[in-house]
Amino acid sequence: MASKHIRIIEEPRMFYESLLRMVRNAKRRILISSLYIGTENQELFQALGDALRNNPRLQVQMQLDLNRSTRLGHGTPSPSTAHSLLPLLSEFPGRVKIHMFRSPKLKGLMAKLVPPRFNEGWGTWHAKIYGVDDDVIMTGANANLSYFHNRQDRYIQIIDQPQLVVYFTSFIDSFARFSYQLVPASSPQVSLSPHSQTSPDGSYALSWPHQSHPTAFESQAGDTLRTLRKQFEPASSNITDPNEDLDTVFYPLVQSGIMGIREEEEALEALFKHLIKDHRGSQVDLTSGYFALYKPYQDHTLKDGVDWRILLQANGFYGSKGLSGRIPDGYTLLEQRFWARVIRARRESNGYHGVELSEWEKNGWTYHAKGIWITPPDFYHPTITLFGSTNLNSRSANLDTELSFLLHTRSSTLQQRLDEEVRWLWKDSRTVGAKEWIEDRRRVPFGTRLLVDFIVGSML
Repeated sequence: MASKHIRIIEEPRMFYESLLRMVRNAKRRILISSLYIGTENQELFQALGDALRNNPRLQVQMQLDLNRSTRLGHGTPSPSTAHSLLPLLSEFPGRVKIHMFRSPKLKGLMAKLVPPRFNEGWGTWHAKIYGVDDDVIMTGANANLSYFHNRQDRYIQIIDQPQLVVYFTSFIDSFARFSYQLVPASSPQVSLSPHSQTSPDGSYALSWPHQSHPTAFESQAGDTLRTLRKQFEPASSNITDPNEDLDTVFYPLVQSGIMGIREEEEALEALFKHLIKDHRGSQVDLTSGYFALYKPYQDHTLKDGVDWRILLQANGFYGSKGLSGRIPDGYTLLEQRFWARVIRARRESNGYHGVELSEWEKNGWTYHAKGIWITPPDFYHPTITLFGSTNLNSRSANLDTELSFLLHTRSSTLQQRLDEEVRWLWKDSRTVGAKEWIEDRRRVPFGTRLLVDFIVGSML
């Protein structure tokens, strides 16, 4: 791939403006993969409708998470994502296809007992792709107002790459085979499967596509994904025009632990071992909005030979009541435990080498960025980056279905842009260490410690 096709977007608003511009100019296809689409953002729904009206050949395909997209919102009225998409399905039958993935891990009696607000704890559809015609934005952001205005993430746009969009279409098609299809309740598709469902208010239905049970398809889906990987290997990593100057290699990585697909985990394991063995002195920058770094990745940070700078969100919601009040305490506990491992391994940074931990905080904003940048010895800027939907934690490794991307570039211009991206994210951070852990607000209650141990243990 030629690096001139790659654009790094910094701000949520720029991401939103780019997405709207792409949708409004769509001619042939729109692909959206997200956890959900926020119901309060009528501008995006309007843009989708206008694009379909203006272009009779345009097809729209969406892949969303069922539990999040059917959950009712707050306030009155409080539609779900499914309710908000019904007008598009009704006005453009056959041209709009919406599938919703439900993790098969939650099944049996537990599926009946777990309240809607907590059923995502057994896994979600988490891949984030926004593709229009031959362009695509890959990110960790959902299509929701906060992600368009004051929730910082990463956004990488690739322009004029038709083969790449073909890969994404095949990826979404593969999961559509094992997902419910959203249709109006009156649709004849509802009667095709005994596992179809109708919404409580009778406005829409969720049609299951085949006779296999909705909680027993892991093996079939895993085989489908492995076939997809073989089909696009190595095409997915060499999407290019032969007349262009090739300077960038691009690898999609699927991670779906419940289906036995661990491409991201395998790639990072091999990459970290390679750095320690053959590129000692490399700088690794890592960030995640939800810091619960997967233990195999933690283990690599404790080994000599590679220096790490880690950025996470500062927990600014101490003092909340109820179960939600335990969430920031839970992440604080995981952060403390990680830093205790760093201290025991004598890997804390001396300003030049070791592990440095920083917290991101910006007034009125939240943090959702995740990824890795690698700067080898004798380079001034990163040459490799991992980006996409993964939070690099146990949940991403074992429960959620993720799509991430490993990019390696020889372009000095793109390397400089990656360095600028790192600086952009770290500019609103401060380094933390021993003095922060003795603050009263960081003391974690015993009950939260037990809850964290239970939840993390259930993911392994």
